[in-house]
Amino acid sequence: MSTETASGLSDHKRGVAVTTVACLTGVAAAFISASVFGLSAETAASTQPLLVLAGLLFAEYPIMKLLGVAVEDFGIKDNLYVGFMTFTLWFISYGVLLSTTLAGSV
Repeated sequence: MSTETASGLSDHKRGVAVTTVACLTGVAAAFISASVFGLSAETAASTQPLLVLAGLLFAEYPIMKLLGVAVEDFGIKDNLYVGFMTFTLWFISYGVLLSTTLAGSV
């Protein structure tokens, strides 16, 4: 039994779209952070790469809206989920990029 939401997407398709956009945005933020701020030891201790993450957190909502997700119906739980998934994927991806670069320079 498929339940349709107000946007016309089923609950499953809505969940897949939100999760995919949040995860891919996090990975993209890691690569953009690496290309803009670099992968030095000073950058690893800096909070500047978080600016890229914050910018892309706000940019992903219009992307979800283009995919047909009714972002105006998001509650606090949905917004926390999107933020957590984006941050987590950014943190893991950027950490891997930093560790592979910094391990080669030791």
